[in-house]
Amino acid sequence: MATAPTSATSSRRAQRSDAGVGLVGTLAGVTVFLVLLLFAVQVLLNLYATSVVTAAAFDAARDVASAGGDAAAVPRAEAKARDVLGRYADAVAFEWTVPSGDDVVLHVHAENRMFTFAGVDLGALQTVDRTVRARIECFRSETNECE
Repeated sequence: MATAPTSATSSRRAQRSDAGVGLVGTLAGVTVFLVLLLFAVQVLLNLYATSVVTAAAFDAARDVASAGGDAAAVPRAEAKARDVLGRYADAVAFEWTVPSGDDVVLHVHAENRMFTFAGVDLGALQTVDRTVRARIECFRSETNECE
């Protein structure tokens, strides 16, 4: 004749079957949290790089425009922008449009490939592509020529 399990025996079995269940859920939760945190940090770094490149490009275009659009000011302004960008300047390409009108136009392109997104093509997060225009301002003579 089989005997019914006592309450002490059934409570021990219940404790054994629940052991380690919280560990699996905790590990899954921590893993998801760390992946999201890594993604957020990479996005912030890409946004920071975009802001710095855009600001350096604007400053360089403004420097050339304040020189009256003189082509001799372009190398100086580009060198200053590269100095501001530091090591990141190696990844940035500057394309100047010689001023033919009232604007100085600078197109900058930078590849911002991060190790986190190595196998994923996220063009918006991995490429900085900006065109900056700065107006050439000068005093006009009676003949409408810049002085």
